[in-house]
Amino acid sequence: MEKPFINRESFINTKKKNSTGNCPCISLFDLDDPTLERHFKGHRDAITSLDFSSNMKQIASGSVDACVMIWNTRPQMRAYRFVGHKDAVTSVQFSPSGHLVASASRDKTVRLWVPSVKGESTVFRAHTGTVRSVSFSSDGQTLLTSSDDKSIKVWAVHRQKFLFSLNQHINWVRCARFSPDGRLIVSASDDKTVKLWDKNSRECINSFCEHGGYVHHADFHPSGTCIAAASTDNTVKVWDIRTHKLLQHYPVHSATVNSLSFHPSGNYLITASNDSTLKILDLLEGRLLYTLHGHQGPASCVSFSRTGDFFASGGADEQVMLWRTNFDSVDYSEVLQQKGAGDEKASDHRSYSQPSAQVR
Repeated sequence: MEKPFINRESFINTKKKNSTGNCPCISLFDLDDPTLERHFKGHRDAITSLDFSSNMKQIASGSVDACVMIWNTRPQMRAYRFVGHKDAVTSVQFSPSGHLVASASRDKTVRLWVPSVKGESTVFRAHTGTVRSVSFSSDGQTLLTSSDDKSIKVWAVHRQKFLFSLNQHINWVRCARFSPDGRLIVSASDDKTVKLWDKNSRECINSFCEHGGYVHHADFHPSGTCIAAASTDNTVKVWDIRTHKLLQHYPVHSATVNSLSFHPSGNYLITASNDSTLKILDLLEGRLLYTLHGHQGPASCVSFSRTGDFFASGGADEQVMLWRTNFDSVDYSEVLQQKGAGDEKASDHRSYSQPSAQVR
């Protein structure tokens, strides 16, 4: 594996001086760079999805090779390979307790695995087409699935009982996620829309139609007030779900954006793209912070750990990479407060181009 390298994106000086006569720009060199800690090899085809357990001791990954792998982050601990799906695994997620791993597959089923050496699982036919995503509610009692059959389904985890479906998309539904409080659902589709649903009324609250391509991934900000989506139009967009307005637009990739993950602090967003890079976005400043070059070929999935200390990425190179975040060790909000007086006020809807990069 070639050594990964990191672009530190230079901040744009506002050219406006504060009362002390100094430019109020933040030095990126106050932040520590992410570092690649480990890489895991064992899958025999492209990685499609990954997730951390709540205690950070395990990482689950799914692959086109139809297997689910459980990687132990502690040294000298063997990985588990779970075999059961008859076709590509498209999505994996740990339950909040870490006692189960859900997996979705092109074989139209969902499996619930016990992430131990035995790899016991229960299976149920969830859809009439490829199942694209699985997502647990924050209490672990409910499971959300989405499919190429254009539907989203909600299940009780206990006994895998079907509860209801949501059916307004007119093309494949690539992703569906619960809000942090479990009251809302966001879905992303090849019909180029992101839809926001009320779980209790089962009604679509709003459709966000700003993307110019298929929408591969969507998720809620940890605060529950915003959503972000990744698209084949090479962009990431962030909306306020209270006003339904587009807040931020990031045209930072040069190819399809496959996946995204919010840092638990809500200050950062990481993305994975077919251009082979991971991008770390600073949501407070609305800027590109880092570009990470690690994967050979498309980067298909990325996820922060529950605490945000680590993130993991997967790609078409069949590798899972474990990175230490590092840059979140600085209390960035304090730095911003020191800067704030001299800054221009941000507009509601801004488009941020990629600044020039310094390669280290």
